[in-house]
Amino acid sequence: PDTDSEDELPPAWEERATNDGYVYYVNHHSKSTQWSHPRTGKIKKVAGELPMGWERKIEEATGKVIFIDHNNKTTTYIDPRLAFAVEEVAPSVSEIRQRFDGSSTALQILHGRDLSGKLAIITGCNVGIGYETAKSLAFHGCTVIMANRNEKATEEAIAKIGQERPHAAKLMHFRPLDLCSLKSCENFVKMIKVEFKHIDYLVLNAGVMGTAHTLTQDGLEMTFQVNHLSHFHLTLLLSDLLDHTSRVVVLSSESHRFSNLKLDGLSEHNLSVSESKYSSMMAYNNSKLCNVLFARELGKRWQNRGISVFVCHPGNLVSTSLSRHWWLFRLFFAIVRPFTKSLQQAASTTIFCLVAPELTGLTGIYFNNCFFCEPSQLSQNDQMSEKVWELSEKMIEQIIHQNQ
Repeated sequence: PDTDSEDELPPAWEERATNDGYVYYVNHHSKSTQWSHPRTGKIKKVAGELPMGWERKIEEATGKVIFIDHNNKTTTYIDPRLAFAVEEVAPSVSEIRQRFDGSSTALQILHGRDLSGKLAIITGCNVGIGYETAKSLAFHGCTVIMANRNEKATEEAIAKIGQERPHAAKLMHFRPLDLCSLKSCENFVKMIKVEFKHIDYLVLNAGVMGTAHTLTQDGLEMTFQVNHLSHFHLTLLLSDLLDHTSRVVVLSSESHRFSNLKLDGLSEHNLSVSESKYSSMMAYNNSKLCNVLFARELGKRWQNRGISVFVCHPGNLVSTSLSRHWWLFRLFFAIVRPFTKSLQQAASTTIFCLVAPELTGLTGIYFNNCFFCEPSQLSQNDQMSEKVWELSEKMIEQIIHQNQ
């Protein structure tokens, strides 16, 4: 019979709960699931003790959780508390108290944490901030997939970590990924899906800066493709390995505030520019704006799945391998090195976004020095984020079509 209850599910929908009590909804038409109620958009969790006379057990034959009603001598897979599930109210970012700052290190944030059984994928992590991020996670028991282009450099990085913590090195594994090629992203994802069923942490760390105008294998300007488009493609391909326990962290930069991109007339030619219009610094600024726009839009689109997406600036004056492409940057960092953040400090905001419990239920937020801050006005423009998403999809479709 029809009902006026807003909690009534549409036809062909079913309500279930995970082992840790989170309610999710199954659409039998599309064979898909989501965390938010299809009508109300509410996210719920079962709470409290089981009713009197009920028992929760693991079924030996299937390994599934079953609920035994000793009163009526019946057994079911459905949690009896589902009917009384309560709405999960998302925390407000303004309620977060700052516990760490720009002087904190990644290892300080991870102090006392056991990440055994967790899986992280980090792009561009054989040197610099990515290396410190990978090392810090592995030191605390996390398995780390080092998604890099250079196998020799990655194995050397793992060996270096092994000299300090042999057990950590055993948790670190090279898998080839060249962000100059969408095909390489696709091959990487195929490999990961054969080996793993779930990703806890996805860190989009790799980036280039200060390069001469260079075209990738796919015919795009390299800074744009490496810093944004390939990460965009990679993340969406890995989507089905992520769930409400997963977090995605995109590394951007405060330089996103100095982008010259505009919503009016924005096209793929503004994103992947020709050599005659190319400025290495502006290409970097624009790619970093794309990072913020992507993270905010992804956070919105995946909100009903409960996946947290954050974007962060690692810190001002961090001496990293990004400067390797431009002699002027190398000279500058050599002069200011005594005043720069260490790489451990630079990795701290990434680590904070990955593990901080107070961020549970939040998404699409920009962080700097382990605390949220307002990104540029343009990066908060919904039309701009939707347009960059649309253009990114279009460019990827064109490349895939050309490669067929």
